[in-house]
Amino acid sequence: MSAASGELLPEGRNAAVRGLDAAVELEAVPAAETVSGEPRQGIAELGSIGGVATGIWELRGGTVTDTETDELFVVLSGGAVVELLDEGRTVELGPGDVMRLLAGTRTRWTVTDHIRKVYIAAE
Repeated sequence: MSAASGELLPEGRNAAVRGLDAAVELEAVPAAETVSGEPRQGIAELGSIGGVATGIWELRGGTVTDTETDELFVVLSGGAVVELLDEGRTVELGPGDVMRLLAGTRTRWTVTDHIRKVYIAAE
């Protein structure tokens, strides 16, 4: 993918982006993944580093389910309660928190206002 295709930090270039200010276009979460509310989510692709995807993800207003990929992320703003459904435990996340999710983990994300995170994930 090249800079023309929308990456904020394209390969082969030293660059910076303000993660809190980057535009993230939000779309409705599919009904099959929506538990409650009218959640909207979006991604701003940062680019690939060493064969892994990086980006900024935002979710607003609702509860959604997901099956995760291998991912490490840092919460930039907002927060969420993430239920790790297969483990029967809950993690509360806020700005500055770092979390790793393993591929195949089933999750339920409850977001009152919003969560914005920067992620590194297996492609």
